[in-house]
Amino acid sequence: MIETIPLPSANLRDIAVLLDIDGTILDIAPTPGAVIVPQSLRQTLTRLSRETGGALALVSGRSLGDIDLLFAPLRLPAIGGHGAEIRLSPDEITESEHAHVLDGKLRERLAEIAVDAPGVLVEDKGYSLAVHYRLAPEQESRVKEAVAAIKADWPKEPIEVLPGKSVVEIKPASFHKGAAIRELMQHKPFAGRQPIFVGDDITDESGFAVMPEFKGMGFSVGRRAPGTAHCFAAPSDVRRWLERLSGGDGTRPL
Repeated sequence: MIETIPLPSANLRDIAVLLDIDGTILDIAPTPGAVIVPQSLRQTLTRLSRETGGALALVSGRSLGDIDLLFAPLRLPAIGGHGAEIRLSPDEITESEHAHVLDGKLRERLAEIAVDAPGVLVEDKGYSLAVHYRLAPEQESRVKEAVAAIKADWPKEPIEVLPGKSVVEIKPASFHKGAAIRELMQHKPFAGRQPIFVGDDITDESGFAVMPEFKGMGFSVGRRAPGTAHCFAAPSDVRRWLERLSGGDGTRPL
C-alpha cells in the first residue's frame, strides 16, 4: 500500500511534475543500456501528461536523444545532459547557452580509466562522461582516485565531479539540473505552477534546492536528501505513486 503523500495542490493543473529517470522511475541496471522501461510506465506518463495539461518533464543526465530512444514512442518535455539540453515542448530542442563540452584531451584521459579495468565502463553522454563500476565494485577506489588525479591535471577547467550509485560523473560546472529547472519553469505550461521534483542522487540536489523558489516540493528515492519532503524506498514505489497520481487505478494519493 502506498502511503498518502501531501502535494502542493490537489489540482493537477496547478502543479508541474519533474522526474529524474535512472534510479528514480527506472530501476538501476548493470549497464546504462540495460535499463527496462515498463509499458505500464509509458501509459502512466502519457496519462499524467494529459492530466497536468502537458506540465510533465523528464530531468536526466542522459541526452535528449537517449531519453527519446528509451521512452519511444512517447516524447515529453525534457532536460537532458544535467541541464545542457532543454526541450520546452515535445517538438522543440533548446540547448543551454552556458553548455559546452569537456576538453578533448580531458575526455581521452577519462576514457583511459576503463583500459585494463574489466567491468569499468566509460559512458560518453555528450556534455558529460560517466565512469561506471557497478560490474566491478572492487574498482571503486581506483576509479575515484583516477578521476581526482585527472581533475587535478586540469586546474583551469571548471569541472564538476558527481559521485553516484556505482558511478562517477564528470561534467562542466557551468550548468546543472537546478538552473535548467529554473529556466523550464519560466515557460508554459510550467510557468505559474508549483513543481514536484523526484530524484535519487547527488546530481539531483541542485534540483531540490530550487523547489522553494516556486513553492514546490522535492521527493527523493532510496535516501532522504537535503531539502526533500518525502523519501520513496525504490523506483517501483515511485511508479506506483505516479500511477495513483494520474488516476490510473481510480484513486489519487492526496
